Amino acid sequence: MENQAKRSKQSSSFGRRSLRRKLEGDFEDDRKVSSPSSHDDDDAHQDLAPEVRTQVEILESTFSSTEADRSSAKRAIHVLSELAKNEEIVNVVVDCGAVPALVKHLQVPSLGSEGDGGQMPYEHEVEKGSAFTLGLLAIKPEHQQLIVDAGALPHLVDLLKRHKTAQNSRAVNGVIRRAADAITNLAHENSSIKTRVRIEGGIPPLVELLEFVDAKVQRAAAGALRTLAFKNDENKNQIVECNALPTLILMLRSEDTAIHYEAVGVIGNLVHSSPNIKKDVLLAGALQPVIGLLSSSCPESQREAALLLGQFAATDSDCKIHIVQRGAVPPLIEMLQSLDAQLREMSAFALGRLAQDTHNQAGIAHCGGIVPLLKLLDSKNGSLQHNAAFALYGLADNEDNVTDLVKVGGVQKLQDGEFIVQPTRDCVAKTLKRLEEKIHGRVLGHLLYLMRVGEKVIQRRVALVLAHLCSPDDQKMIFIDNGGLELLLELLESTNLKHQRDGSVALCKLANKASSLSPVDAAPPSPTPQVYLGEQYVNNSTLSDVTFLVEGKRFYAHRICLLASSDAFRATFDGGYRERDAKDIEIPNIPWNVFELMMRYIYTGSVDVNMDVAQDLLRAADQYLLEGLKRLCEYAIAQDISVENVSLMFELSEAFNALSLRNACIVFTLEKFDKLSVMPWYSQLIQRILPETRAYFVTALTMPIQADL
Repeated sequence: MENQAKRSKQSSSFGRRSLRRKLEGDFEDDRKVSSPSSHDDDDAHQDLAPEVRTQVEILESTFSSTEADRSSAKRAIHVLSELAKNEEIVNVVVDCGAVPALVKHLQVPSLGSEGDGGQMPYEHEVEKGSAFTLGLLAIKPEHQQLIVDAGALPHLVDLLKRHKTAQNSRAVNGVIRRAADAITNLAHENSSIKTRVRIEGGIPPLVELLEFVDAKVQRAAAGALRTLAFKNDENKNQIVECNALPTLILMLRSEDTAIHYEAVGVIGNLVHSSPNIKKDVLLAGALQPVIGLLSSSCPESQREAALLLGQFAATDSDCKIHIVQRGAVPPLIEMLQSLDAQLREMSAFALGRLAQDTHNQAGIAHCGGIVPLLKLLDSKNGSLQHNAAFALYGLADNEDNVTDLVKVGGVQKLQDGEFIVQPTRDCVAKTLKRLEEKIHGRVLGHLLYLMRVGEKVIQRRVALVLAHLCSPDDQKMIFIDNGGLELLLELLESTNLKHQRDGSVALCKLANKASSLSPVDAAPPSPTPQVYLGEQYVNNSTLSDVTFLVEGKRFYAHRICLLASSDAFRATFDGGYRERDAKDIEIPNIPWNVFELMMRYIYTGSVDVNMDVAQDLLRAADQYLLEGLKRLCEYAIAQDISVENVSLMFELSEAFNALSLRNACIVFTLEKFDKLSVMPWYSQLIQRILPETRAYFVTALTMPIQADL
């Protein structure tokens, strides 16, 4: 509702600016007099004060029915109106006391004996000029209450009825129009004045004027009602009670763009936050003419019609369906591609509301709505972006649309987009979650078909989407059985930077989703049952039956513990090696501190590995086939992988067949694409790790998924 209020306010502001141009333009049609020269600084504006005061004094002294006074008043009002057209001079006009004098001349002076056969000189002209000038002054909000307090409203309401006591003429039409315009400006975004207009009886004559013969009067009356209806429930109710709806709906069909623009604006403000009035409007037959305005040549009417349809669509599901059935979708989609940002915003708003109904979702997509909505996600306009995201959220609820979203790259657009406000980010996250829930059954079957037989670009898009959204249970079928893995690896080795990034992100996501794919696991239990003598026997001569010479120093050990620890020691002591019966065995290539840590692991089953010795300890563990210790070393080394050393770490994993470390290097390379891809050696690294990356994923994706305990 907050968004709707914002849009209605935007529409109201637009109408206000249009009204000022209309006030000035229409008055020039009546009188062509050159404007006083404008001045740029405040001192120059103040120089006009004597002239303004002179005109005010003339008005104060000429309130009579004599031709001379009426003529003087008419000229003075015209001078003031010309000055009031300049916003920088308006304050000077008001400060010099023009408002009370102008309000006084909204009335008709008593007809004296000098009247020509009962005819008032310059009949209606003076009142029209006063209403026009007060309307210009009221454009500044700070002057609205001053004008009302001076007693303008009752006189303006009386002018709305001027046609009832005078013969219709151009002059009568003009004064009525100026009175309606002045009320519009006085009430603009001023709730208390809107209420005062109703209390003064202004709404019934305005509703009556909707049927006036003069189109400009109709337009002015509709403009005033539009302003009075905005965020004022009592005014709305009275407008409806005065039976305005039938006439307003007829005005929607007018060929005069100004008339149907004002009419759709009135209806929009009437139905905003008023569900009962919304029902009345629909029952009165507004739906089809509003849909017709979507194809209007007037962008403002198109915008208002789209906004109104969005409001109608919030009524109930049936209304959403009726809007679509009556042909609203094609023009709304065409509006999505307009150069006018407000048109795009309002059409996306309407489509977003319509797309929340299951019956409409496939139809909107079939009419070509997906691609232009996706393009709007690039907008820097937060409201426009959010409306498009909300519409796509609705479309994603229909299984028939999922494949279309994938084919045109919609999922990547949602994943990679930069969204301005948090509600939009939340909406996009819900859309991706909704799509993820659809990736099964016939939707998954269709995507797999496209991944096999579609064009290469479509195949890759499907593989990327499935890497992010598929269930772990389906990963083997998708990426091993149907070739999805090869498509991702092709992207990884592409020369296109975006393709490389997309491939890296997708493979990383795939790795994280596989339950058995943590980069490095803690050391598993040894498959060989072990005997751990305990910490107290490390390098203890008690019961020692073998001694190692390390860096010239003796290290006492026990054959039974060594035999149980690894095949390497069993081969040493049970095989045909000379060390079999030797009392002292020399260890030429392992430092003392490293050997001591290795033996501590053999005796206790655990050891703290720090980075100072991790690589040497890994070498020793590999030499003596101590898989558990080897994994602990790999884990410690993996914590130190960086952008600068990942290539060396991968070489280290290859040298010692360190599978967990190798896997950690692969995952790190995928995760840190943005930092690694700028390195000059990145392409060589990818070529080196590609075969192992393939093997890594084949192993991971073919392992059975372990159920949660």
